[in-house]
Amino acid sequence: MESDTLPSEVSMKTIDHNTITEVALEQMASTPDSRLKEIMASLTRHLHAFAREVDLKPEEWLEGIKFLTAVGQKCTPHRQEFILLSDTLGMSSLVNALHDRRAIEASTKSSLLGPFYRQDLPTRKLGESIAGKSNAPEVTLYGRVTNAAGRGIPNASVEIWQPDEEGYYDLQKHDPSEMDLRGKFHSDAEGRYHMRTIVPCGYMIPMDGPVGDMIRAQKRHGYRPAHIHFLVSAPGYREVVTALYVSGDAHLDTDTVFGPDASLVVSVEQHDPRSPIPNLPSLHFDFQLAAAEQQGSGRVGADPSQIMSAPQSAGR
Repeated sequence: MESDTLPSEVSMKTIDHNTITEVALEQMASTPDSRLKEIMASLTRHLHAFAREVDLKPEEWLEGIKFLTAVGQKCTPHRQEFILLSDTLGMSSLVNALHDRRAIEASTKSSLLGPFYRQDLPTRKLGESIAGKSNAPEVTLYGRVTNAAGRGIPNASVEIWQPDEEGYYDLQKHDPSEMDLRGKFHSDAEGRYHMRTIVPCGYMIPMDGPVGDMIRAQKRHGYRPAHIHFLVSAPGYREVVTALYVSGDAHLDTDTVFGPDASLVVSVEQHDPRSPIPNLPSLHFDFQLAAAEQQGSGRVGADPSQIMSAPQSAGR
């Protein structure tokens, strides 16, 4: 027998292109982690505003999903396509700049860690060469690691990695178990460091993936100027992730990943009387570290193998 009782009216919010944002934010309001709540709320507001601004079409939304899926599929323990995407969109450079603003003292400007960083670099003695497989002429790379007052920091860790004279990193040319043009050095009692290496060549970013497709669609050249990466750290100081850029490179002003700064440009000196290895051309740079106000990393990036194997945090 059918009931004569009519179902009570259900009160539902009308969801349209304007109200969906607040409805979504209300549902996220119970997030217990305050920082996660802040980040996700802002991301949702800006993402929705972006879709409204460009009047995003369903087929365009799907192309975006396909693109991000392809970026993830291109990632391996030795290649990080998402970091490359962040770099080419200027996001990595922006996060670096925000990180530099938080320092309580002046320090060397940050630059990109890039997608080719590797942890567990071989430790080398001061003066040793990191160029084991190259036939290019060697140069001396030297300087000091100091604090904001200009005093040398003893036993500071100086990690270095770079492409070769053809613009290739070891991961692109050799078996991943073989490291070349990489090393970790420690400064002496006066904060001084020196090593032998080669002058790198500028190169085009990896263009065989979805990020390369994006760069071509935007009619960008895809090149990076010649550079050498560094990660410099010492207890009690903020670590510096940066790079030195070789003067005269044609792409210094148009780097595809927005890395160079005038303060990071160095020149090859043919006869530098200050060089600890005077019979070689040299590159000189002094790194300045700021005191650490709190724990935390300034690395906008990571070893790709760390990202692939990192466990997911509970509840995230």
